Amino acid sequence: MKNRDHVICYNFSIKSVGLLILFLSTLIAETDLATDIKRSLISPCCWAGTVYDLDHNPEMEEQINQFIFQGKTKQEILEYYIGLYGERILAVPIAEGFNIMVWVTPILAGMIGITFLFFFLRTPNDIPSSVISTPSEVPFDDEIEKELQKMD
Repeated sequence: MKNRDHVICYNFSIKSVGLLILFLSTLIAETDLATDIKRSLISPCCWAGTVYDLDHNPEMEEQINQFIFQGKTKQEILEYYIGLYGERILAVPIAEGFNIMVWVTPILAGMIGITFLFFFLRTPNDIPSSVISTPSEVPFDDEIEKELQKMD
């Protein structure tokens, strides 16, 4: 009987630890979701940084936490704020329409730059052969040379 009580107690403690881990992981997941949303939104008080970076907007942070507590997804919360403030509330623009240029242009510029650098470094540097002077057919060449030597 004593052995069976130990097994039941051991079983109960494992289940308790499991539930505790589940509860803590849910809290951490909610905190991570809140942090992720706060990093995705620009603070509308000054439009200078994200809600996560600037602690100027505690009402918005509390509202985000309430939305998460209500079980809303990240997309639903972002759509709420887009409806309220427009797309400029997003820290990262949506890759649709003209905004896709924000994503494509740096990639294209980087590829063009790497290609240019590759071809520039690949071209051989021809070392010119030494200049062979041949007597020129310029009239008064000797006199010009003398005058130039006097100038030096």
